[in-house]
Amino acid sequence: MQRARRPRERARVTIRDVAERAGVSAMTVSNVFNGTGKFSTETRDRVMAAIAALGYVPSSAARRLVGAAPARVGLLYAGVDSMFIHAVLAAAAVASAERGLQLITRKAASPHEALETARSLQRSGADALLLLPPFDTVLSGSAGFAALGLATASIATAAPLPDMITVRIDNRAASCAITERLAAKGRRRIAVIAGPQDHSDSIERLEGCRQALAAHGLSLPDELVVEGRFTFESGLAASERLLALPTPPDAIVAANDDMAAGALWVAHRQGLALPRDLAVAGFDDTLLATRVWPPLTTVRQPIDRMTGRALDLLLEALRRPPGENPPADVLEAYDVVERASA
Repeated sequence: MQRARRPRERARVTIRDVAERAGVSAMTVSNVFNGTGKFSTETRDRVMAAIAALGYVPSSAARRLVGAAPARVGLLYAGVDSMFIHAVLAAAAVASAERGLQLITRKAASPHEALETARSLQRSGADALLLLPPFDTVLSGSAGFAALGLATASIATAAPLPDMITVRIDNRAASCAITERLAAKGRRRIAVIAGPQDHSDSIERLEGCRQALAAHGLSLPDELVVEGRFTFESGLAASERLLALPTPPDAIVAANDDMAAGALWVAHRQGLALPRDLAVAGFDDTLLATRVWPPLTTVRQPIDRMTGRALDLLLEALRRPPGENPPADVLEAYDVVERASA
């Protein structure tokens, strides 16, 4: 019986293949990729068309060895309008510039687009990836992600991941701590506006709330948990639903500051006195926390420090041979910041 032949592996497309198709030199292709040297718009378009047609991906290792350009980091984030994402983008821009890195950003509308968006970042020259939830857990362990061969770090995830660097806080402990403060102040009907349950950090924050309430002999019935999308608008909708209950809550813990701000807005509209009638707490301590009234009691997640640490670890990974050391897991400290909302 004749053994079936294995499919022939596709040869890796080289920079010379791209140059030949575009009718230019390999140096010109390199210049187009790195944004160096002089070339016309027409030449750039021909090179980019050849790259797209051939599916060319530059070798990150080769680029670093020849010093063709500063290392490039691709930042992949969700297309959600939240202050946390804006804060990470700002922190990444500053931290990259301080380290001589080039930052390329891409947003994906859904987890299903994560891998293709990561590939797009690699085609744009990214040597490493920086991820935000939920794309870390979506990509981790997948064959497509492994095939990219890129050093990757995730910030604000919930737990260590075997194939990427993680820089995070203890989301469960932080959420437990802020919920415990409310219960210790006499709040007995505490509701939760949870984050999206496809985010690992959202799951941990909800579990932290449950843990704190159980320690005080309090329950968290289903009617007091509403899932939001980390947006101000979802916080509005969740708060309207919670405050319309026959027995409304006397406190709301939101999984981020945007949704907590939505809760404040609804409470004001209904004429509630804060925090007498309703205490509200958020998470992240973004700029929004001090731009609302009353200012938010919240968990401070050290976004600048986490982002800088993740980039430092990516730089270290780029200097080592692939697979030399297992990915690091860094647990940063959080703070509970008490303000006038709770």
